[in-house]
Amino acid sequence: MQERIWTEKYRPISFKDIVGQIEIVKRIKAMIEQKNLTNLLFAGPAGVGKTSLILAAARELYGDSWRQNILNLNASDDRGIDIIRNEVKDFARTKSLGDIPFKICILDEADSLTKEAQQALRRTMEDFSNTCRFCLIANYSSKIIDPIQSRCAVFRFKPLTKDEVEQIIKKIASEEKIKLDKNVTGILYDISEGDVRKLENIMQSCSSISDEINEKIIYDVVSAAKPKDLIDVLRFASQGQFIKAKEKLIEIMLQNGLSGLDVIKQIQKEIWNLSISDESKLSMIEKCGEIEFRMVEGSDEFVQLEALLASLINKK
Repeated sequence: MQERIWTEKYRPISFKDIVGQIEIVKRIKAMIEQKNLTNLLFAGPAGVGKTSLILAAARELYGDSWRQNILNLNASDDRGIDIIRNEVKDFARTKSLGDIPFKICILDEADSLTKEAQQALRRTMEDFSNTCRFCLIANYSSKIIDPIQSRCAVFRFKPLTKDEVEQIIKKIASEEKIKLDKNVTGILYDISEGDVRKLENIMQSCSSISDEINEKIIYDVVSAAKPKDLIDVLRFASQGQFIKAKEKLIEIMLQNGLSGLDVIKQIQKEIWNLSISDESKLSMIEKCGEIEFRMVEGSDEFVQLEALLASLINKK
């Protein structure tokens, strides 16, 4: 039998399965109990439970007929005005199945919709308010036009805390009979940054290699440099050993297949772990931002990384 993708296997089914976002879950649950759902805007980073929460709410509201009463679209697939005028409008104008008088239209990655599509959506939300409720899911609420925001109850999701992520890690490890080395939960939390989808993908990839997850397997799977190696690069540079720092950095990039942008983001995190003055750390962070901007604009990665190392010389 084919192994299921863990992001779907461990997706929360009901409210009690959702980890984190306690206040938001409480408010949505209250709406469902009253069978009175408003238009919703869920905003926040990826992998923190936005889609899972509205799907859990739909299951609770409609029971076995929940699939027939929702339309789940990813707005980044087709972000133009036609998707709103056709598919969304056709769904919104028809009546629901069962006792609940409205259906739910879920627009994932709604911040990818064009301004014209958002204007059309605003009219659709007004015209079919009796037969359809909308749940817009976005990473950045600022990209949703104000007239739509004013028609929605806005819920802002946060990345999961370390304790909440550890709870998920232990549950999956127990279910899948995986052994975890010490400090692995902290490493998984740091790499996933509170994104459960990313966490589950990393754990599944690691489990396909070994039933015991350790630091080496994690960094091999995610193609990231070990923090200790980057600390060595920064230490060499700050001590004036430019050639050593450069050689070590190139070795890290080639071994892990990292791009310049990958490296700069990891370096920026590790700067805070250096034993140098706070003023020097701030100066280095500022330089990282400048180098990243140059890379995004198309500058040569190796030249820019050498420039970064040169700027770190003699930081105390």
